[in-house]
Amino acid sequence: QVHLEESGGGLVQAGGSLMLSCTASGLRDRGLAFDDYAWGWFRQAPGKERGGVAAIDSDGETTFADSVMGRFTISQDNAQNTLFLQMNSLKPEDTAMYYCAASLLSGCAGWTSAGFYKYLSVWGQGTLVTVSL
Repeated sequence: QVHLEESGGGLVQAGGSLMLSCTASGLRDRGLAFDDYAWGWFRQAPGKERGGVAAIDSDGETTFADSVMGRFTISQDNAQNTLFLQMNSLKPEDTAMYYCAASLLSGCAGWTSAGFYKYLSVWGQGTLVTVSL
């Protein structure tokens, strides 16, 4: 069973930066490598639906939500089985629980579409990001 664990959340002032990490385990048991998957970050604020923030596919193609374009970057370290989300110029509206997710489906173009999270079944437990004024 693939297990994902996020870290790096915290409290930051508006304009600040955070880097989130998501480390995967159990891949070898399935005979798969980190870069066999597409990976993504989602977030969910209280009372709101979970939405895609950024994703990267097995070819290294990336996609971002319009609200974070130019401020967030997504990257991965295949040797360390780790996904990253670098978040710069943070805004109070970025406050949410952030989750990483994985899929063996090819491509990541749809990951930031509304409701896409419903198609994914491999999730971490989340890490909380709070951005203060």
